[in-house]
Amino acid sequence: MSTIAPVTPIARASERLSPDKCLQIYDLMLRARVLEERLITMYKQGDGYFWIGGPGEEAFNVPLGLLVDKGQGVDHDYLHLHYRSSATLLAMGADPVDSLRQMKNTATDPYSRGRNFAGHYSMRKWNVAPVSSPIEVQYSIAIGTAMAQRKAKGISIVQGGDAGTAEGDFATALVWSSRKGCELPLLMIVTNNRWGISTSYEGQHGYEQIAERGRAFGMPVTVVDGNDPEASYEALEKAIDYVRTEKKPYLLEAMVSRLRGHSSASGANFVKNEVDCLEEWEKKLEARGLISRAEMAAKRDQITNELAEASKRVRSEPQPEGSNIWDYVFADKNIVAGEE
Repeated sequence: MSTIAPVTPIARASERLSPDKCLQIYDLMLRARVLEERLITMYKQGDGYFWIGGPGEEAFNVPLGLLVDKGQGVDHDYLHLHYRSSATLLAMGADPVDSLRQMKNTATDPYSRGRNFAGHYSMRKWNVAPVSSPIEVQYSIAIGTAMAQRKAKGISIVQGGDAGTAEGDFATALVWSSRKGCELPLLMIVTNNRWGISTSYEGQHGYEQIAERGRAFGMPVTVVDGNDPEASYEALEKAIDYVRTEKKPYLLEAMVSRLRGHSSASGANFVKNEVDCLEEWEKKLEARGLISRAEMAAKRDQITNELAEASKRVRSEPQPEGSNIWDYVFADKNIVAGEE
């Protein structure tokens, strides 16, 4: 009986990023982590109904946000993200206070006007498709924007978790993006934390790495250490360049950690037996002499205080009016024209 050769081992950084880029990534990773901590605090204080986010995925999601071509229309990249993508939005330039507004469900929330859960982003001006709660439906939706981009400059990027790859939407994206002569410019990303809510990865999959599934469809595949921002940046840069140049699909699997459980439903308490990508990155930056522990502590205190003050302001912002419940349910002239 023949055996299938294993997927390429987990990719690690071959070259260091510049000091400025390293510090930029650190600043964004730290802001993303402190933001999630503030959102959890808001939930526990009764300033939100539910929390779900991405502590532990910052080392991968920040490079993703820095590398995408943001803008509106098919000549820019479309992003079909999931509810652990706050660091990607921050790296793209989103205001963290808007995430607090979404947690508080205020009318000033720019993503859904107070209608959706935390972490469910939507930004028309940057081609960020609405994040949805149903698991992995974004893989099917991404097929549509990728079809529209066959002859455009932009590509479609879709991201989900490992457990959701058991859904038919993931298989659908594999099939539709790889048909001979009809390939789509689609970068499929799986952030694998080896948990599906409370079910562990072991025993749920018939393969060691999810990336192995892409090989059957003739697409390049890579598994990267998603806890290493330099390795993640390099792997994403390579994958994005391939999809943009060849106009064909690529499957990238990032091994990441889940530091706060699945969501507030499981307590959102810190998990100690997982690799903390922020902590590991701080050790590397300190060893390279790029930043001191005192500077790190000062930066964390600054960001923590800024978001604490912002959360107080958000408490006084208006809640949605009941009379507006049907707004944005159907497309109207303002939304179609891109004025909203």
